[in-house]
Amino acid sequence: MEGAEEELERRSKFLNSLIQKKKGIDQKQQNACMNIRLRASDMPLSLQDHAFKVARSNLDSMPSGKPDNKRLALALKKDFDSTYGPAWHCIVGSSFGSYVTHSLGGFLYFSIDKVYVLLFKTAVEPLDR
Repeated sequence: MEGAEEELERRSKFLNSLIQKKKGIDQKQQNACMNIRLRASDMPLSLQDHAFKVARSNLDSMPSGKPDNKRLALALKKDFDSTYGPAWHCIVGSSFGSYVTHSLGGFLYFSIDKVYVLLFKTAVEPLDR
């Protein structure tokens, strides 16, 4: 019986890896359509997709020409704060340096059109007084 459980676990892991590969391929195709290039991430695919959609819709709603980086950063931060809890931070621009500490699963760095976006979450601890 123990051998059967191990085989079932092995098959389950294999099928899960195939599903994750398929999701990755589908997301790459969708990102190409939205002109998005993933630079670095440890964020789940669903959160990445949400960030890409918010960024794309905000950029599309801006007058053509120069995007409003501050407005895009504010929109992403507010959306993620309200949807996934507080302490999200967003930096948007065409040239910036950064070195940040983030919560596990809360880091995304991507480019969309010619704009670069760094979105990350930090832990929030209540003040003890």
